[in-house]
Order: sequence, then structure tokens, then C-alpha cells
Amino acid sequence: MMLLQDAPAKIKTFLKPLARTSMSKTTRAYVVRLIVGFVFHMGRMSASQAAETLRGRARHRAQVARFLANCRWSKDWTECLWMATLLLEQQLAREQGRGGRWVFILDQTYCSQQGAKTENTFSTGNRKRRPCKGRRYSKKKRATRTVHGFVVGLLLTPGGLRLPIGESYLTKDYCKAKKRPYRTQTEIAADLIRQVWVPEHAEVVVLGDTAYDAASIRQACQERGFSWVVPLNPERVLAGPKGQRPKVRTLSKGLQPESFVRVRFTPGKGAYAAHRRVSRYRVGPKAKSRTFYVHEERRALHSIGMVTLVFSTKEQPLKGQAVSVQKILISNSSLGASELVELYDLRWQIELLFKELKSTLGFHQYRFRRFEAVQTWLQGALTTVLYLEWYRARMLCRRNLDAKAKQWWRWQRTYGLSRAIRQVAEQEDLEYLSKRLRRRPEKRKVAEQLRTAHPAEYRAAA
Repeated sequence: MMLLQDAPAKIKTFLKPLARTSMSKTTRAYVVRLIVGFVFHMGRMSASQAAETLRGRARHRAQVARFLANCRWSKDWTECLWMATLLLEQQLAREQGRGGRWVFILDQTYCSQQGAKTENTFSTGNRKRRPCKGRRYSKKKRATRTVHGFVVGLLLTPGGLRLPIGESYLTKDYCKAKKRPYRTQTEIAADLIRQVWVPEHAEVVVLGDTAYDAASIRQACQERGFSWVVPLNPERVLAGPKGQRPKVRTLSKGLQPESFVRVRFTPGKGAYAAHRRVSRYRVGPKAKSRTFYVHEERRALHSIGMVTLVFSTKEQPLKGQAVSVQKILISNSSLGASELVELYDLRWQIELLFKELKSTLGFHQYRFRRFEAVQTWLQGALTTVLYLEWYRARMLCRRNLDAKAKQWWRWQRTYGLSRAIRQVAEQEDLEYLSKRLRRRPEKRKVAEQLRTAHPAEYRAAA
């Protein structure tokens, strides 16, 4: 936590775009508290943690909770800061002359919640009633466990920045109670594709799991001129007259081992090394490579049209034996099979983002009854990631850093960046104390700041 400083390193510069909006200074101050709370929290992340993080200006936890529930600008300030971050990436691209593809990854994540009065929760479990024989073994009653759902998109820039954007999923009952239009998770993802900002004429590839093999996703990509790569829905059929449309997966039965090509990926190497941003401990001569065997075909699918099909497996096809195809990818791109597989391998980056949001920033540890607070909480967590990425990009732009230091910043992800920000804040606190404790009036000022570093409700009586 920060004892004496009002904000961590360069965060006021990061928040400058908000100063040009109609947002008040009080609102910006709470945005700072949320970001610092996610980066500096110890133990469970909560409204109390965010309220006490700036110890020189501590607030009651109820003030933070009211801000979260009543804030109407969360989407606006997130988009504003996201644009500012992208402008910095453009500057980096001009300086270093980068080129390459922009990758936009879509997925959903859930946060478990308990409580019958918690708004907008739903169950992801199997609702089908078990047969009588199975029910006798599960007579013990358990508390109903529900979740909040969030649809998130992660933009990977050619320079290696990881920029998230997301929206909350609203259930039909919640939309009816709040008089809002209902959207499925796939429709929310399609809206994220329409909203994501990329440079004009940039080559963008959208990645998703089987849930995003949907018409709304393809329509949004067509509007923006994006390519897409998703795993095949098992029920997809080939184009043809009604009653004569075999399933696409039946094509794998006739594939010959000789038609498969070997593709090998090594961490830290290749055209998408910056997109992966692997740890320095995973690169070098002992790095473990991943090998795939792929086969490509162009086929017309029912209700989609002509697409590229990529049949892939990790098991080496042997002559005279049937090939065990493990995954079938479909894409509207004209890229080759090896590059499509390597692109889809980047989809794991959004799973790593979810892990960092929950494990490092403590995003999933909230407890709010009103869902408006949860929506602002989500935007606060995503803005924290933007701030960390923005700070990393600024450090890479510094000309006084040597090659070893720049390589260190290239490797860092959310955990390492959070620790770096904490170290800078600790150093600034020590420098502040060193300067102020030389004079008696300043000593009294510092003592007063330390005395009021706790909220009034927890302050020991003097």
C-alpha cells in the first residue's frame, strides 16, 4: 500500500484523457483508488482494500461501494483510456517500424456467487433431472451456487501489448427487471468486435472457441473486414441439396497420412513471439516445442459458404493407419494451414488473462448485491491491466535503458508489472520521508499523515 503519495508512478499521465471529459475530480480519484487497489492489494481484494490503499487519503469502504453502484461513466472512461493506450502503441510502431497482424481473442469467464438476493446470477450446471436410481445417492442438500458472466476480448498488437475490453452478461430476468434489451453472449462478443479500435487498414484476425462459430460473429467480422478462425461446430454440414449434406467431420475418415504436414512451434521464436510474451525461463536451447500435423482443404459449408478447413492432430500419422484428427478449424482467411494453427494457438493468451485478473488482481473476490457495482468493478480491473500495459510501453520507449533492462520489460506480464509498480511506490515514499524529515514543521506534517493513514473507524484512540 502507499503511505504518503497520492498516486503510483505516472498514473496521472495515464488518466489525462479523463481530464478532458466532464468527469469530476472526485470520480477520477475513485478510479485511481480502484486501480491502486487491484495492483497493491494484500489478501482478498475488496472495497475496503481499495478504500485504504492510498493511506494518506483513506476513505470508508462504504464510499467506494456507493461509487461502484452509482457510477454511470465506467464504459466511457474505459474506452477513453483504451484509446490513449492504443495511441501510445502507434507511437511505438512508428519508432520501431513494426508490422504484422493484430489478433483479437474472444472468450467468456465466470465468477462464482452465493446468495439468493445477489442480482443477475445464473447457474452453469446441468439442469437435467437425474434418474431415480441416481437421486438416492445425492439426498444431501447443498447451497445453490451461481455465477456472474463476463464476455471479454483481448487485442494483441504486433508490438506485444495486451489490451482487454469487456462487457457483463445480463440474464433475461435481470433485463426484464431493468427494462433492457437481452443479448446472448455471442451477440455481446459481436458488439465487442464492432467496438474494438485498430488502426485503419490493419490486418486483424479474430479467434474464439466453438461457442463463437456463430452467424453474428461472422457478420461483425465482415462489417469490419476482419478474418476469423474458430473450431468447427460438430453439427456443421457441407453445402448441398437438402438430405444430401454430410457432416464435415466425416471428411476426416478419408484423409491419408501422406497429406498431413508437420508444423512445429517453439516459445520465444517465430512471427508471433511478441504476442505470446513468454517468460525468459521458457526460452533458450531447452525450450519445449509443440508439434502438430495438419491438413488443409477448401470446402463450401451450409449457411456459411466457402471456407478453409484445417484438420490437425498431435499424433504423428502412420502409413497404413487411420488418422486420429483431434481438432478441425474453419476460417474465412486465405492463410495456409500452418499459419492458421499457429494463430489459433494464441487463443490461450486470453485464458492467461483470466488467470491474471483473478489470481494477481483479485477480480473475482468481490461481494456486491447490486450488479451495477459489479459492472464498474469489471471496468476497473480491465483499466488496471491497461495501466500496467501502458506503463510497460513507456518503459520500453525510454532511450536510457540498456538492452538487458528492455528485455526484462518485454518479458513482464501482469504479476511482474504489479511488483514493479509497488517497488516504484515504495521508493517514492522513502524519498518523500527523506526530504521531509529534515525540518521540524515537515516532521509534524508527516506524523499527522501517518496518524490519519487509517480510516476513522479503525483508528486507535490517542
